Amino acid sequence: MAIKKIVILATGGTIAGRSRSAGDNVGYTAAQVGIDEMLVGIPVPAGFEAVAEQVAQVDSKDMSFDIWRTLAQRCSYWLAQPAVAGIVITHGTDTLEETAYLLHRVLDANKPVVLTCAMRPATSLAPDGPQNVADAMKVAAADGAKGVVAVCAGVVHAAIDVAKQHTYRLDAFTSGDAGPVGYVEEGAVRICKPWPAVAHDAASDFASLGAAARWPRVEIVMNYAGASAFIVDALVERGVQGIVAAGTGNGTLNAELEQALVRARNAGVDVVRATRCAQGRVIAHAGATIEDSAGLSPVKARIDQLLRLLR
Repeated sequence: MAIKKIVILATGGTIAGRSRSAGDNVGYTAAQVGIDEMLVGIPVPAGFEAVAEQVAQVDSKDMSFDIWRTLAQRCSYWLAQPAVAGIVITHGTDTLEETAYLLHRVLDANKPVVLTCAMRPATSLAPDGPQNVADAMKVAAADGAKGVVAVCAGVVHAAIDVAKQHTYRLDAFTSGDAGPVGYVEEGAVRICKPWPAVAHDAASDFASLGAAARWPRVEIVMNYAGASAFIVDALVERGVQGIVAAGTGNGTLNAELEQALVRARNAGVDVVRATRCAQGRVIAHAGATIEDSAGLSPVKARIDQLLRLLR
């Protein structure tokens, strides 16, 4: 029987970071360790072999549209290979949820695409990256696994739900109200709900992503006490194409900010309303002047806008 492959695509991040001392878990430089070095000593699931590829080497706070496009294209290529069982992507934590959601939207992921990360650099006294990579490979090799997920601290999160909710803890990610897909426990994958389904517009979104000569300009503004129209009006003047409003509570907006957003929408700007709350979603109600984000967080609603505008 032919050995199946797990493809590991590296993009940098804390998981590839170095610090000057083993006790420094915050004063490190991200994206320093190459994928071949990172994989030394990490076991590959029995019956599988790992194929590694360095797609990018960046701190994920600096993740770019061009890297997203390249990463999506490399995922699509490897997913189409019959010998490939699944893909693992090593990524920084800061924008992991955005990359995961983008890939969920554009990939025909009938095999698992598993993003993983670390909260401590590779040079830490007790790095969490090796265990996360080992867990991610177990998920990529699991029977029936499919869709885009993230694995961190033994928890499997669906791309549509995952969010970074802590600045420092090893279990920095949550699936919010939806709950996780499952867990990795001593190398065994325990599933709690169905694997994510492929997005219905994945093929057209992937084509639009590849064909785009330039990306739309989409920005996020936040509601807060004393919020004004200034930023929205300035964005419209500069030719913004989409705005996500991160509202308070149930997507509520300061009156002046809301009026500015309505003006922007009437001028042809795509405007949606999300919430800055870490838990819950905007619940639609009669009388709302601005469409809500259908449960997406502000950063994921922005990606939804980018893809809709590209189409």
